[in-house]
Order: sequence, then structure tokens, then C-alpha cells
Amino acid sequence: MATASHSAHGPQQPMTASASGPLKGRLKPPGDKSISHRALIFGLLAKGETPIEGLLEGDDVLRTADACRALGAKVERLGDGKWKVQGAGLGSLLEPQGVLDFGNAGTGTRLMMGVVGGHAIKATFDGDASLRKRPMRRILDPLVLMGVEVLSETEGGRCPIVIRGTAEPAPIEYRSPVASAQLKSAILLAGLNSPGRTTVIEGEASRDHTEKMLAYFGATVHVEKDGAHGRKITLEGRPELKAREVIVPADPSSAAFPLVAALLVPGSDVTIEGMMMNPLRIGLLTTLQEMGANIEVTNPRIEGGEDVADLRVRHAQLKGVDVPADRAPSMIDEYPVLAVAAAFATGETRMRGLSELRVKESDRLAAVAEGLRVNGVTYAIEGDDLIVQGAGKVAGGGTVETHLDHRIAMSFLVMGLVSQKPVTIDDAAMIATSFPTFRPALERLGAIFS
Repeated sequence: MATASHSAHGPQQPMTASASGPLKGRLKPPGDKSISHRALIFGLLAKGETPIEGLLEGDDVLRTADACRALGAKVERLGDGKWKVQGAGLGSLLEPQGVLDFGNAGTGTRLMMGVVGGHAIKATFDGDASLRKRPMRRILDPLVLMGVEVLSETEGGRCPIVIRGTAEPAPIEYRSPVASAQLKSAILLAGLNSPGRTTVIEGEASRDHTEKMLAYFGATVHVEKDGAHGRKITLEGRPELKAREVIVPADPSSAAFPLVAALLVPGSDVTIEGMMMNPLRIGLLTTLQEMGANIEVTNPRIEGGEDVADLRVRHAQLKGVDVPADRAPSMIDEYPVLAVAAAFATGETRMRGLSELRVKESDRLAAVAEGLRVNGVTYAIEGDDLIVQGAGKVAGGGTVETHLDHRIAMSFLVMGLVSQKPVTIDDAAMIATSFPTFRPALERLGAIFS
């Protein structure tokens, strides 16, 4: 097992949030993490130079940049979120000399397994103590069908994992057992180097950033509906991927924290700039609007193939709602902060179908429930549903165990900005994985942290 010293985060850094005055001003959240990982990966696989603007410079994405270098790309940081990637080109990756250490980055690990799987090279995947607990078997199973060899793995398909890819990935048609963009993306990225067609069928549509970026870089991708909520994605193998400029939009999962804070803190008026409005990523926005949120969407535009807009968010009294299970894929990372919003709403909020939260950076469902409990919020878990009884106010005063999970950390800091007593988290170090500027950005709006 990983030892404490294996963690990238070092000693714990507790942090406390206290009741704040109105939050006011403008904020540009960090670049979207999903797009940032993919921009680097497509830069690696394309011929030519891919300029990237607005890249999220959090630890997770920097690990993917390192892995791209190890596989033969020239990756250069120019400063201020601007990067450039000189691609190795599809079919021309180098075998990495050392371990590909992804730290806490589940997305980077899983996508890169697909990339390596489509090339005749061997690579070792590893990460920190949290990543070593996360199941990778669902990614490995379809890759094995395509001809990838799993040379070694830790019990239950966990890292460290050694795989040998193939220069001739078998074209497969794969029906995904879960709505997972990471699973779908790994198969499609391996299928890029296949001599035939690779097809993934999803019962529930997951995030479609990979399909959009494949098309943007010149691959032929067909997407059609499959059943009520599903999709069938077919990729023609061996395209010539051509380098393109990528402008990374602001991450909806990071924007969620200042957004909910502005809704909850009385008197607030905050504008969030350049947020991605991809319909498969804005489940939280939809849910908050159903709860009575005061959110005005302005200046819609397209950047890097994705829909983008600015949001003006003002304080509103929220009411409890029933969140359907089929919305989960479009807001899977936002449930912790939604649970905080639900605690300050009036009435019951039921979030249905949260099984996927049990296998994120932590068992997020258990971590959220415990954070609610120590701060005096009434809740229940029934099967995979989380039910929060909103009382319009929260006592606070608790210390929340984050379990090395950045989203748990930020969610309960937002709670502390509005609760009657301050809320403390046991460790803020891992916030840097997705939102390195979280504290100064919110303090500029008027948040009180110590």
C-alpha cells in the first residue's frame, strides 16, 4: 500500500471559513479540467504545434503534461495559462523511461491508458494513496478486448498497473456498463490507431468533450441517439490528427463554488466569466434554477468548439427539490456543493442515483454525509439517494474530514461563509489539484478564510 510519504500533498493544512459580508465582483474560474487534460493529449497525438490558452495549471493537469513529455511530445509552458505542445503524432509515441505518476488525477490516468493501449509500448501507471484506491478494471476490460496486455496490477485492478499496448488495436463495439466519459474516452483514444471502426454505446449520455475534440482535430466521428437517453459513438480509425489552437473554457465544476457562495451569502452580486455551457455539464445550473436561484446568463459564445457564457449570480432564498437520477452524469462532481446549497434551502432536497460518488477521489457520498452531520444538518442516505432536510440556516462549528478530496474541501468552506459558526476543513492542500487560486479569488470577492 502507499505510505503517507507517497502523498503529493505533504503535511495537513487546515483552513477555516467564517460568515462573510456580501460577495461582490467578477471572477474567472480556472480552465476546465476535462478540456485541459484532453488539449494536452490531442497535442501529443496531432502532427504539428498545438497552442493552448487558459490551461488549468493544477497538479492533475501538470501530471498529464509530464506524461505527454514522457511519451515523446515537446510540452512548453509560456506563462499565464498559455502552453504549446509539439506532437509526437499518432502511432509514433515513445516508450516512457520511468513510471507515469499521475498523483491524484483519475482522468489523466484513465485517458492515458487508452492512448498507450493504441501503441506498441509498455508503460507503468501509478499515483498517490487516493489514486491507488480507485478502480481501473472497467477501463482495462475493453482495452484487453482490443489487444492490450495487462502485465501487472494491484488487487482489484488498482494502480500501480503495467500495460503493453498494441500497434494494431482491434476495432470493437463496446456497450458501456456505466455512464463514464473516462471509460468511453479511453476506448476511443485506443481506437484512434485501429485499422477499423471503434464504437461505444452508452445507456446514459456522458460528457462529450472527447468526441468534440476528436472532430475538432480532424477525426471522423459519428454520434447518434441510442434509446431514450443513450448515445452511439463511432470513430473511424487512423485519421490524420492536425494541430489546432485550443482555448480552454472555465470549468463548471470549479465555477460551482463561487456560484453557490454568491447564491447563499446575503447581498451578494458576482459575475462568473467564460463558463463552459456544454449541456452535458450544466446539471448543477439547471438544479439551482429549479431551486429558485437568481442567475442571469449573458454573452453566450463559442470557444475551442464549446459553448461558453458569463453568469451574473445574486443572493436568493432557495427551496428544496427532487433531483432526478438521469441528471447525475451532467453534474457528478457538483453534488457535494449542491448538498451544501440544499442545507441552506427550505424543505427537502432528494438527490437520486449517486452510486458513482462512492468511487471518486474519496467515497464522496459518505464524506458529504459526515460533513453535513458534524455541522448540524439533518440528512439521510437511502440506497444511492442523498436526502438533505434544508432549514434555511446551518449551525456550523464542525471540522470536516476531506479524505484528500478537493471538492469536499471547497464545498464545506462555502458552507462556512454562511453558517452561524465557522466551519473548518482538516486539509486544504489538495484544493490545488483543480482550483489553485480558490482562496485568493474568493477573498477578493469578500470571503473570510483563516
